[in-house]
Amino acid sequence: MTKDGPRPGRVMGVDGCPGGWIAVLRAPGGGPAEILAAARFADLAAVPDVAVIAVDMPIGLPDRIGPHGRGPEAALRPKLGERQSAVFSVPSRAAVHAADYGEACLAALATSDPPKKVSKQAFFLFPKIREIDALLREDSDLRTRVFECHPEGAFAAMNGGPLPTPKKVKSRPHEPGLAERRRLLADVAGFGPDFLASRPPRGAGADDMLDACACCWTAERILRGTAVVHPAAPEADAYGLCMAIRT
Repeated sequence: MTKDGPRPGRVMGVDGCPGGWIAVLRAPGGGPAEILAAARFADLAAVPDVAVIAVDMPIGLPDRIGPHGRGPEAALRPKLGERQSAVFSVPSRAAVHAADYGEACLAALATSDPPKKVSKQAFFLFPKIREIDALLREDSDLRTRVFECHPEGAFAAMNGGPLPTPKKVKSRPHEPGLAERRRLLADVAGFGPDFLASRPPRGAGADDMLDACACCWTAERILRGTAVVHPAAPEADAYGLCMAIRT
């Protein structure tokens, strides 16, 4: 596990998207922001002079899952009110590394108490989870710079409580919810209105870009040592990866 706190460099927020990954990069304290897109997370991790990367993707995979799920999800959900469904359940390492959906469900059933299958939503994210997992297991330096976050947790922190409006309805962007989040990113996180109105890169949606901005805001809080850690006393998985969501 890594202690949060000041260190030199820029901050980056990263969100998964249909085209791969979308990132927002800026210097601490605000200023001009930059949008990046990449097919591989490793390409974003290699961007120079980045002190902290906050990514909306699970880091650290337990061998077994208890009744309340992985510690970070169990700790964050109650703080999101009606938005807690945005925090999906992460299964065991064996399930995440399964070859197909059927095998993933069997592995999840065998490694959870009570037995629980894998949701299709979670399964579709497994390649990205494995991508980050492999990088962090191999690179000890990245472990000190890459942290798990959650955009909806960040928006709740900016707002002083859960947001009343979802950003998606029936899997489609919901403009009232997007506008609510743009306002927070402008008023609290310091992103310029013109930047927030930018067209996202190909393969990413407007919600993905706003989520990357929220992750960037969290990255700056991690850099300053002011991010909230869920749970407060996180555990590590069998490979020493810290299991915590920061907001």
